Amino acid sequence: MLRVTSNMMNSQLLLNLNRNARTMNDTQLQLSTGRKINKPSDDPVGITYSLRYRAELSANSQYQENVDAATSWLDFNDTVLTEAGDVIQRLRELTVDGANGTNNQTALDSINEEVKQLKSQLLDIANSQFNGKYIFNGQQYDKKPYDFPTGPDGTLDTSGAALVTTDSGLINYTVGDSVQLPINITGNEVFGGDEADNIFKVLDNISAALAAGKTTELSNQLGNIDTRMSKMEAIQANVGAKTNRIELMENRLSDLEVNLTDLQSKTEDSDYAELVMQSKIQENIYNASLSVGSKIIQTSLVDFIN
Repeated sequence: MLRVTSNMMNSQLLLNLNRNARTMNDTQLQLSTGRKINKPSDDPVGITYSLRYRAELSANSQYQENVDAATSWLDFNDTVLTEAGDVIQRLRELTVDGANGTNNQTALDSINEEVKQLKSQLLDIANSQFNGKYIFNGQQYDKKPYDFPTGPDGTLDTSGAALVTTDSGLINYTVGDSVQLPINITGNEVFGGDEADNIFKVLDNISAALAAGKTTELSNQLGNIDTRMSKMEAIQANVGAKTNRIELMENRLSDLEVNLTDLQSKTEDSDYAELVMQSKIQENIYNASLSVGSKIIQTSLVDFIN
């Protein structure tokens, strides 16, 4: 027959009191933090899912930042291409005006002055920067693509604009898991390279024809203007298509963020109403344990005898 001693009763009482106190403390910790997982031992399986959701949310946040940056870059490209298109449209109007054969040389010289200004404006557009990066020089975005020396008269010598070769490297933005999108356009794509409709070559030809009064040559350049405009419109349409795809990616990433956040909440967050109820029950159990224990355990045998 097992003999139950006072020490055994005391030890068992303390063990139960500690267990109840620890359970009550864990519940109160969840109430104060709002999380049911405060350390890995609370839920070893749950913490694995929690860490995975956190990693995926972090990656998703970076993708969203990349999408925002890519959208801004594409929007800026679209604006710049529109500006370039307006300049070339004005060039066409001036070329048609100069080719009608009714202008004297003074009028042609006046048209030529505006053509020269259009060339300067187009070069400014070709050297456009976004966030300190030249948008038309590929991966060498830290270098000005259309950079020219200063002539004897103190102005830039832009006579070699038609000979410029811009960098053809692509700038890729990662907008999803294993999804990369090139968002840049090279200067030679937009303004022309070794082609008859290189817009800077066309500008030089038109300017020379106006200075010499060769109206027939002006008419010959209209075809080059039209083909360059068509190419630029196709490039701008491609920019629009990329922008649409970016918007779809943005919506997808936003939906994914909501789903991951919901899964993370279900894994980590505690049920406040349930915890309040459990905390009250555990508090009552602990108080009852203290009360009953004080009646069961006597201080000593002498107290019993007395």
